[in-house]
Amino acid sequence: MSSRQGEQFRAPRPELQITFYHRLCELRDVLLLDALLKMVSNSDIEVINEELSRLVGERALSRVASWGLRGEILFAVPSILRANPYLLGYYRLLLGFSQKQSYGKTHGFGSFKSMEERGTLSEAQASQLQALCAALCQSGEYLVNAVQRLDRAAVHELTLLTLGPQLRGGALNLLGAEATERVFDLIKTHVAAGIVDATSRSLKLKNAASRLVTVEFSTDPDISIREELMSGTLRNLVAIEIKGGRDVSNIHNRIGEAEKSHQKAREKGFVECWTLVGVHRLDLELARRESPSTDCFFRIEAIAKPGTPEFKEFREQLLARVGLQD
Repeated sequence: MSSRQGEQFRAPRPELQITFYHRLCELRDVLLLDALLKMVSNSDIEVINEELSRLVGERALSRVASWGLRGEILFAVPSILRANPYLLGYYRLLLGFSQKQSYGKTHGFGSFKSMEERGTLSEAQASQLQALCAALCQSGEYLVNAVQRLDRAAVHELTLLTLGPQLRGGALNLLGAEATERVFDLIKTHVAAGIVDATSRSLKLKNAASRLVTVEFSTDPDISIREELMSGTLRNLVAIEIKGGRDVSNIHNRIGEAEKSHQKAREKGFVECWTLVGVHRLDLELARRESPSTDCFFRIEAIAKPGTPEFKEFREQLLARVGLQD
């Protein structure tokens, strides 16, 4: 089958990969193999060897040595983590454990999380360092005995395989936060005439009935709109879920997440639930089946462009819910 001559394609911009590159450059000298090797070059090898012989079985150490690798490349020892607590992240990545696994209920290493994140070591952590390394070394032995061979390149690649989803998740969370802020700013523009107080996370409006309405960031839903009644109680008006990712293949999973949030919002008495998405195209019929609790779907790019039908509809719906005149 021959391709059509002169066909033009729109080149997508690899935003995530650019973000990954810059983050990878930052991490290379902090918790990847380069950081470990640099640390070891300035360490007392005799101390490291003594710790390895105490924490790791002779068979596993011999196997690693036959690959031309030093033991600390695969096995965590106290002197290394004491000198550079960030390197706890290196061993976690090498062993394929996510942050949620390691620092959550699965592995129970939550008290050591600040080592990887801030490079700090408290007295309490230091007192448990031997036990932590013993557990990590046992995991390392499982890995060594289960593979045919490892070299430095393979070790580095294993850490990157774990790091990739972590970076992607972080980038998508950042994208989601940016989308929420963008929508919040858009709402602020539409309701500007009624604002009586504003912070970076909330707006307070006085509507046409002289009642106060609050618009604020929250964790579940992403943005909530509430009206204060004469009695002082709050009436939950609109729960807004924002799914800012542009990956069309994943949007229906994200709508499913919005539905769960909206179900909770309904239980809290919210009158309406809106879902805002970052994708350019959305199958509304399918989306409504996946999130029957959603009253209105809006595309973020469309409501951000003055003059579009969605911009006008979003403004009209918003002003009607908060009780402001256009």
